[in-house]
Amino acid sequence: MNKTIFVDGKEIEVPQDYTLLQACEAAGAEVPRFCFHDRLSIAGNCRMCLVEVKGGPPKPVASCAMNVRDLRPGPNGEPPEVFTKTPMVKKAREGVMEFLLINHPLDCPICDQGGECDLQDQAMAYGVDASRYAENKRAVEDKYIGPLVKTIMTRCIHCTRCVRFTTEVCGVADLGLIGRGEDAEITSYLENALSSEMQGNVVDLCPVGALTHKPYAFQARPWELKKTETIDVMDAVGSAIRVDTRGREVMRVLPRLNEAVNEEWISDKTRYIWDGLKTQRLDRPYVRVDGKLRPASWGEVFAAIASKVKASSPEKLAAIAGDLASVEEMFALKSLMTALGSANIDCRQDGAALDPALGRSSYLFNATIEGVEDADAVLIIGSNPRLEAPVLNARIRKRMRMGPLPVGVIGQQADLTYPATYLGAGAETLADLAAGKHGFADVLKNAERPLIIVGQGALSRADGSAVLSAAAALARSVGAVGSDWNGFSVLHTAASRVGGLDIGFVPGEGGKGTAEIQQAAGEGAMDVVFLLGADEMDMSAFGSAFVVYVGTHGDRGAHRADVILPGAAYTEKSGTWVNTEGRVQLGDRAAFPPGEAREDWAILRALSAQLGSALPFDSLQDLRKALYAAHPLMAGIDAIENDGGEGTAKAADLGGKMAGEAFQPAITDFYLTNPIARASATMAECSALAKARAAEAAE
Repeated sequence: MNKTIFVDGKEIEVPQDYTLLQACEAAGAEVPRFCFHDRLSIAGNCRMCLVEVKGGPPKPVASCAMNVRDLRPGPNGEPPEVFTKTPMVKKAREGVMEFLLINHPLDCPICDQGGECDLQDQAMAYGVDASRYAENKRAVEDKYIGPLVKTIMTRCIHCTRCVRFTTEVCGVADLGLIGRGEDAEITSYLENALSSEMQGNVVDLCPVGALTHKPYAFQARPWELKKTETIDVMDAVGSAIRVDTRGREVMRVLPRLNEAVNEEWISDKTRYIWDGLKTQRLDRPYVRVDGKLRPASWGEVFAAIASKVKASSPEKLAAIAGDLASVEEMFALKSLMTALGSANIDCRQDGAALDPALGRSSYLFNATIEGVEDADAVLIIGSNPRLEAPVLNARIRKRMRMGPLPVGVIGQQADLTYPATYLGAGAETLADLAAGKHGFADVLKNAERPLIIVGQGALSRADGSAVLSAAAALARSVGAVGSDWNGFSVLHTAASRVGGLDIGFVPGEGGKGTAEIQQAAGEGAMDVVFLLGADEMDMSAFGSAFVVYVGTHGDRGAHRADVILPGAAYTEKSGTWVNTEGRVQLGDRAAFPPGEAREDWAILRALSAQLGSALPFDSLQDLRKALYAAHPLMAGIDAIENDGGEGTAKAADLGGKMAGEAFQPAITDFYLTNPIARASATMAECSALAKARAAEAAE
């Protein structure tokens, strides 16, 4: 129900559960704040958002902590009045600002928050030019809270945003406030490192320079940086990010607001990966001579590939796409393989049993990421969303804080940051649930919108197809698939996977998949294998095959390769990625590839001419025109196209026998899942810390 109020003389109608701060903003009035944040609980402890209420108490009111419904009407029933610019409010805000600055150090010239500091901005707008305080300022010891977040606690104004974020959004009680008055301090328990995979967000939340990015310390000032909006590829969520560059160098990665995907959070891997973009980079072509890789010219490497391809036959050529590839380069590689007459292509390097022929809803997160908030029961099969998609895991936790949410887990037992019922380790439990022999089946049946999350750990086994079928059949039997809700949701771990499936980067008629390509190569029946940034495989399985690696880092694929073609990382090219829910997203180029490295599609286009099968596009625009003509779905930027559950039904009808062993998670080390992460010193430090913490917990 709405209520009419006046804000600075302007009449406005707002919901009764709005705070005065929200009502003032709805009326266009600006209200300063330090502790209030839309996505966190209300603390009401900075007092910067004071306003005057007519008919209210004879003193300023904290607008973040008072609701519209608490306002009293005038003596004759007139609507309540709120003022944000009166002398009382001005004097109160100046007083609050003076108190906040009493102990704040004069660090602005050497503070990393300079230029992006809420305290600087609000002191300019609402403060006074002098302080009446002449005593010594207090000093607080800096705390160690891990390798990612740097602390200078003397600057802290005790807004408690970081405490509320780690507790409420991350679900780990790592930070807290101890002491009272001038002795109050924010600290971690026994000064241990923070254990969340999303801890970097506390720096964005901190309104002063008390928490800053340790890897970014003293690297750059915000006004030096060029800001580019793009898409994250560290997981399949497709978080909206901003990449800040100086010259050719990526200096930092920050989140962008996207309510439908990542809200305003990103994972630590997304945020701190940038140092991996600078190290171990492939910046020139290489060719293997006498067992050793040596630098070569583009002409030499293309000639070496052409001689091998021409000496072979189409059925002995194969291509595998990696986890970070964009749709454009996969489309170019698929076009090249089709021109060469080979059907041996695959984008599922982990062997996941997902088939685009069934229909789109057989491999999408159909409930959508935002739809998680509508679910009223969750079953997680063979997945650990905390490691596979931390931002999505935070959505599940957010839903749990909104009201009771039963969560069941089949697979590995892990701390998901919210209460979950462990149902069993593997396929037997899933079969029992499908047969209605387990109590949790009733929970799902009684739910209006049950959500069934199937992880890659359950699908990349030999019986993955049977597991997919059993999960889809269970979703159908408990009423999770309907006209307005499809709760059958596949959680991907690779940013490129859904786009690859959408454009049919899977074996054609008579073609071989990843495992069969490796087996054939091992037996000597495969002559040439193209790896498009594919590193998450056993490279020794390729036997004596001639391996052409198109990629960015000197990782597993490059070590095995006979020819290396240096490509562009995700920040160095304009590309399309499709996230786990099927949302088509466009990323922009923020920097340029190093040395002689080029964009992957351009390398494939140049190579195709050498192979006598020139691709019909000479620019990215031409490529996209051909892509959109072949797959119109890719033109629907930021849209999700669904097949109405047809694919889920086909997946449920597949059948098959499941094996008895337990489901293993797809990711064991969150910080080292791709070549860029493995090249990052920051990620290596985080990984070592996580392993030490796990070993300590095991003892």
